[in-house]
Amino acid sequence: MTPFDDLDALVSALDAARGDSPGNAGKLDEWLGIVAAREASDLLLVAGEPPVLRIHGRLLRADSPPIDGVDVEELVLGNLPPHAQRAYREHGIADASRKVAGIGRFRINLHRERGRPAAVIRKLPEQIPTLASLNVPPGTELLSRIPRGLVVVGGATGSGKTTTVAALVDEINRRDAKHILTIEDPIEYEHTNRKSIVQQVEIGIDAPDFPTALRSALRQAPDVLVIGEMRDPETMKIALAAGETGHLVLTTLHTTDITSTIARLTDSFPAERQPTIRQEIAAALSAVFVQTLLPRTAGGRVPAAELLVVQYGARQHIRRNALQHLHQEVTITRKHGSFTLEECLARLVKTGVVDRREAAVRANHPEDFELALAQ
Repeated sequence: MTPFDDLDALVSALDAARGDSPGNAGKLDEWLGIVAAREASDLLLVAGEPPVLRIHGRLLRADSPPIDGVDVEELVLGNLPPHAQRAYREHGIADASRKVAGIGRFRINLHRERGRPAAVIRKLPEQIPTLASLNVPPGTELLSRIPRGLVVVGGATGSGKTTTVAALVDEINRRDAKHILTIEDPIEYEHTNRKSIVQQVEIGIDAPDFPTALRSALRQAPDVLVIGEMRDPETMKIALAAGETGHLVLTTLHTTDITSTIARLTDSFPAERQPTIRQEIAAALSAVFVQTLLPRTAGGRVPAAELLVVQYGARQHIRRNALQHLHQEVTITRKHGSFTLEECLARLVKTGVVDRREAAVRANHPEDFELALAQ
């Protein structure tokens, strides 16, 4: 990791934030102001290390003394809402959002590692980005036009899944008169009503947990149901049922490709239930979109992705647990809007946006990547 440049303001704020004196809210907000000013995506606070900013995907360590875990906990814990403070004290981990006037909104994760408090704070964009501004692959907008069924957006942590879902919701909101209901922990993007009516439920504040919120949501007549993340089998089960009964369900999973996304859904259930769950997934699933972020040759990052629009063949492979055939199904369903990661990577290389070596490392099927480059 590379030290920050021009650290005077940062070090001053961090030094001032040490200790448990009154006014920790203001001191935390000083840190968040620095995150915003440096256009960083994350601030990492780990005991025994100096603070670290993530800027355009790179971790930059402050050239300053290490911070103490007790200081991290005292600074952050008091600035979490009551439900998050309770969750941290009971379970050692909490998620919440914080809005700072004139600076922006942030997602805060306070947790413990090696028995010591630590925190990761992410800057949330003030404006909901458009799909065009995200530079997502051509054809991604199709996901906002699917009338019903389960649409899963996958990717590793920090790959932009939540941002892509927010842009899809905004696309629907601007274009269609729908009732959109989001269930999130915490709310990351605040939507305003445009053509649609958008209601946003935050776990811990508006509902105790995802299953409870989802069961209530199905009685609220939503056209579009957005689940921030499917974390447990009960949430997955309700999401599948909603997708089968005519709702459009948008959600995210931490996965790396289309095959692992389906496997993750199935493997979340006990072995004896998996044959039935595969039938439900095959019936409910409409699309799987999995994205990754790559460094641009000109600086910053750009997404690459693969998309499977689920048709008859894919449903049969899911029912039979023949997931190894799903990559081939992507190529077969191109006319319906599907595309492979390798095609997307090749396009970025050909247009000079991404370095060829970087793209090759990300390809799940290197031979397909080379073939796409040659075409």
